[in-house]
Amino acid sequence: MSRTPKRRPTSPRPTDPAATLPIRLLALDVDGTLVGDDLALRDRTRDAVRAAVARGVHVSLATGRMASSAWIFAETLGLRDPIVAYQGALVRAMPDPGARPARAGGPPIGRLLRHRPLPADVARDAVRWCEANGLSPHVNHLERFVIRDDDPRADDYSTFLGARAILVPDLVEAIVRPVTKIIAMGPAGRPAALLDAARFTFAGRAAPTISHPRFIEFVAPGVSKGRAVRWLARRAGVPLAAVMAIGDQWNDLEMIADAGHGVAMGGAPDGVRAVATYIAPPVEAEGAAVLIEDLVLAGPRAAEANARRWREESPGSGPLRQPAPERPGRPA
Repeated sequence: MSRTPKRRPTSPRPTDPAATLPIRLLALDVDGTLVGDDLALRDRTRDAVRAAVARGVHVSLATGRMASSAWIFAETLGLRDPIVAYQGALVRAMPDPGARPARAGGPPIGRLLRHRPLPADVARDAVRWCEANGLSPHVNHLERFVIRDDDPRADDYSTFLGARAILVPDLVEAIVRPVTKIIAMGPAGRPAALLDAARFTFAGRAAPTISHPRFIEFVAPGVSKGRAVRWLARRAGVPLAAVMAIGDQWNDLEMIADAGHGVAMGGAPDGVRAVATYIAPPVEAEGAAVLIEDLVLAGPRAAEANARRWREESPGSGPLRQPAPERPGRPA
């Protein structure tokens, strides 16, 4: 059994009056929030998001995936706002309607709006560190992912991401310029157990985070979904108090904490739940759709009443309960 990661004390969430209605911007994680392990967007979720878009709400996906891998979900949901990819390291506009694929068999790719890559020397050190600690690292850059040619799960990764991997004999030698991120896989719980050491080793050089019980990721210092969502809100002219952010993992913590309406999915780690205003039902029950229906699609009076009810019925959440706990992997 893996131990619970330690967390660094951060500032408390704003108190309830900071959250305003109507909600004008939605930032939605993908895996574990909109889709489960089967990667299927269910009808209620699709319909709720599409209805929000039809009402003029800005809706962006905020994911650890590459933008081209997230595009099919954004397209199915009818989104036109930018995609936040790679934990916030990259933001792309949605492709113009009818845009041609960037490569044969691939999705169309929108204009690059924002990109903060990891320096090449840090990326190489991250790969070495992951390998030394029994993890299987991959390199992600823009819309490409690179893995070792002897990786037995190459086909699985390609299926998950919806793109073919680039195979190389040596990842370290393949990194000759800055890359968007390094991601490494290990047994469930192993990445969280290593996060203290990763943050210590790469302090000031990279920002390690946990995106899944089996994944540890390295992005440039200061990169987070929270910072990217702040950028989206400024771009759209929407105050953070009128933003709803929904996620299920440690890499979603900053955007959940920063949004006036922060939502942690049922089953999210306790530390993530603690910075949320509301706790949604789990992804299997289409919890994101339920919160969108109650707080975004409901009329003004009903939305206010629903918001009060959800705050009262969300155990472990809490702008009025406790400060945001310390982030995983930082000494207490």
